[in-house]
Amino acid sequence: MFDVGKIRAEFPILERKVYGKPLTYLDSGATAQKPRCVVEKMEELLLNGNANIHRGVHLLSEEMTARYEEAREVVRAFIGAAHREEVVFTSGATMSLNLVASSWCDKNLKEGDNIVVSHIEHHSNIVPWQLATERKGAELRVIPVAEDGSLELDMLDSLINERTKVVAVTQASNTLGTKPDLARIIAKAHSVGAVAVVDGCQGVVHGGVDVVALDCDFYAFSGHKLYGPTGIGVLYGKRELLDAMPPYMGGGDMVDKVTFAKTTYAPVPLKFEAGTANFIGAIGLAEAMKFLQSLPADEVEQHEKALLDYATSELQKIEGLRIYGTTADKAPIISFNVEGCDHYDIGMILDKMGVAVRTGHHCAEPVMARYGTNGVVRASIALYNNKEDIDTLVKAVKRAVTMLK
Repeated sequence: MFDVGKIRAEFPILERKVYGKPLTYLDSGATAQKPRCVVEKMEELLLNGNANIHRGVHLLSEEMTARYEEAREVVRAFIGAAHREEVVFTSGATMSLNLVASSWCDKNLKEGDNIVVSHIEHHSNIVPWQLATERKGAELRVIPVAEDGSLELDMLDSLINERTKVVAVTQASNTLGTKPDLARIIAKAHSVGAVAVVDGCQGVVHGGVDVVALDCDFYAFSGHKLYGPTGIGVLYGKRELLDAMPPYMGGGDMVDKVTFAKTTYAPVPLKFEAGTANFIGAIGLAEAMKFLQSLPADEVEQHEKALLDYATSELQKIEGLRIYGTTADKAPIISFNVEGCDHYDIGMILDKMGVAVRTGHHCAEPVMARYGTNGVVRASIALYNNKEDIDTLVKAVKRAVTMLK
């Protein structure tokens, strides 16, 4: 049996009270809580080992450089990349996606080309591609979403053609929980010579990834949704693509030699890691991955699915409640509204009862427009949640509905 009590003990914040009520944290889709081992690792580094990397000849610098590069290897193994150099540390998925949209598109996207995204993307996997198409005179195309939240993949043949250069899609929707058929999408992209970019923020934490088996060209995710620190993220890219791309930012650590006449650049991944790296964050992220690897992945997935199924069943019993995103195989995310109640008001009442959820458009306004709403209540489940959390959520929603109607 999955021992959720033992897991919860690793997250001291779950013992906190909010407005006199025990905290019920159901906002891990926005940011996950950090296990004790991650916090302690970062504290140890800051107190006893802090020194800039790659540049110093003194012991502290050499030690931290080694630990930073060890963290890169941990990430490589965690996502199944073939080469350590294919792992670029960034500030988060947003920077990772912008890096590709800038560096790869500036070299490869031309007027008359097109980029394909899906209707269920986070803004971070829409806006960078919009900016790229505007710069180059290209077209942005959108894979439609059906009523249940699934993508209408029968449209792929009409959307993806010989002028398609990029197909960018999420591994799991941050609002609907939908897990698109990435294998089919990526195969179609590759059939016309396009690169496939995957936003893995909600996927890497729920089910994980093997980027080689997936055969995506780029994969982006943020550390803070994976029980790691904020301000750290990863861009995976196939080595040959990264080698051919120009730098995204200029500055220290990404150069080989600088003169006023010409600058040459460091090899990947350092070519894309300008400035002082978030080395503490990178090592903290690696510690979070080690924590996850210490747990039985299949049991974690079964635990989260059981909670999702239970929450779905109980919430659907509330009169007037509608859940958005009802595909069978979805991430443990439930977005809903209740007829006659404003999503923000529900969220505020839940907060007073100690239940932390998120309300609004969740950086996915096109999804909201598709369903004719300006926002939803979202409860996102993590491995440290338990049945009592779901019972508390349902009871709080019922109370909110009673108060608002």
